Amino acid sequence: MTTRRDFLATGGAALGALAVGPRLLQAFPAPAPLPALYTDPATRELMREALDAAKRAGASWADVRISRNRNNSVQTREKQVTDVVDADTMGCGVRVLVDGCWGFAATQELTKTGVGLAAQEAVAIAKANGLARDRRVELAPAPAQADKTWRSSYTVDPFTIAIEEKADLLLRANAAALTVPNVRFVNSGLSFVKEERNYANTDGTVTTQDYVRSWVTMSCTAVAPDRSGTAVRGPEVVQPAGRGWEYVLEADIVTNAKVWAAEAAEKLTAKPVEPGRYDLILHPSQLFLNIHESLAHPTELDRAMGYEANYAGTSFIAPPQKVLGSLKLGPPMMNLVGNRSETGALATIGYDDDGVVPEDFHIVKDGIFVDYQTNREQAPGLRAYYAKTGKPVRSHGCSYAQSWADVAFLRMPNVSLQPGDQDIGWDDLIAATDKGIAMIGRASYSIDQQRYNAQFGAQLCYEIRKGKIVGQVKDAAYQMRTPDFWNTLDMLGGKKSYMHGGTFNDGKGQPGQSNAVSHGCPPARFRNANIINTGRAL
Repeated sequence: MTTRRDFLATGGAALGALAVGPRLLQAFPAPAPLPALYTDPATRELMREALDAAKRAGASWADVRISRNRNNSVQTREKQVTDVVDADTMGCGVRVLVDGCWGFAATQELTKTGVGLAAQEAVAIAKANGLARDRRVELAPAPAQADKTWRSSYTVDPFTIAIEEKADLLLRANAAALTVPNVRFVNSGLSFVKEERNYANTDGTVTTQDYVRSWVTMSCTAVAPDRSGTAVRGPEVVQPAGRGWEYVLEADIVTNAKVWAAEAAEKLTAKPVEPGRYDLILHPSQLFLNIHESLAHPTELDRAMGYEANYAGTSFIAPPQKVLGSLKLGPPMMNLVGNRSETGALATIGYDDDGVVPEDFHIVKDGIFVDYQTNREQAPGLRAYYAKTGKPVRSHGCSYAQSWADVAFLRMPNVSLQPGDQDIGWDDLIAATDKGIAMIGRASYSIDQQRYNAQFGAQLCYEIRKGKIVGQVKDAAYQMRTPDFWNTLDMLGGKKSYMHGGTFNDGKGQPGQSNAVSHGCPPARFRNANIINTGRAL
């Protein structure tokens, strides 16, 4: 864990390097092996002081997070760097329960006095919140996790890589894309997040975690020779991941830039899609977004219970007592699992922000809706259902706060559609389809607040005739009502075709917070989907 002294030293060095220019950046050492992970004694003492101060002030339960949050991005266009961002914060957040009400306060003053005052302020806020209490907060039990550590699956810390090296990779990829005929504009970027997080609560849990997220973007724009039209491929050409610089290199963007650019150029001659009913084959790079919006969001328990409403909230999968164990969301082959354990996935973590070890759990099993995403606060709301099904009342480990300055609440884990039993893939689904549309990559979409009615486009759309792709089409999108659409699922790829898609910034809450989440899935086919032409004027 970074100490306050380390933070001030490294933060100052980074700012100084940016101020004097690239020559100083070249002097930074090569990436070193990842250091051993442990809870710094000074940090442990500050967390103990915050918890003790909260108890002395009247809290029945408290937790504390001391973390360092870093963000870095490099953006380019054609032959120039357009933007460099390097943000670095460190501080302490204290959350308390007093008479069944929450209180939270945060500070950047990492001294015993500073964290103690934050704890006292959190207690004062909780007492004030008691005036408007409609129910008493009850936390589901969770065993203490004493002195535990966890690190995400990265091998090269991207924050050890010089900005020059990052920019050089992007500019070389841009140059490769620009060699493709008719490609005139290219934007590319690298974004990284690193969180070093210490957590403790009055149950006896003490954890230290270190995780990294990385994202590569590229957008290639082709222009028709007569300037009659343009076409774009990107920017989501590489799925973000909970990995490091090694993941960026594995993406081989200099080589693949030509492929993405050629796909943009091919779009220039794509014919408009003919509206109608088609069998629809969705690549994981498109299907993940549908899963995220139509299945993952509406199965957040706080939405279903009405506690998350203003920010595109609530859910059609409600009320819990009427839908759990009975709502048919798809065919028997459909199994949807929530988890924070998949290697390299964005929401994967060792311990959530309630101090809970997350578990893998079915949300949809054999096509039937069977469980919600929960944290310690929300899980007791399902006590009757869990008693009927013989399950304990426990959190699934879905608590998260975006930084030390934000309060933790229920956030989406990785939510993944499980592969089918047959060893088949993308090409097999196409070969089995007589009249269809195949879609790759996320594009514009719209969905209602309850996640019931939706429309999705894609970066690349292909027409299928008699088991073969016959060319690109443009202006294609599919419309759907969530349960009707998922019940038309009739083919799933197997394990070898399973891959992660993800979103680097998923918003929720007021004040808004952002988290990152992956959705694993194979390619899938849906029968008789309604395909519209978004380019036609009424």
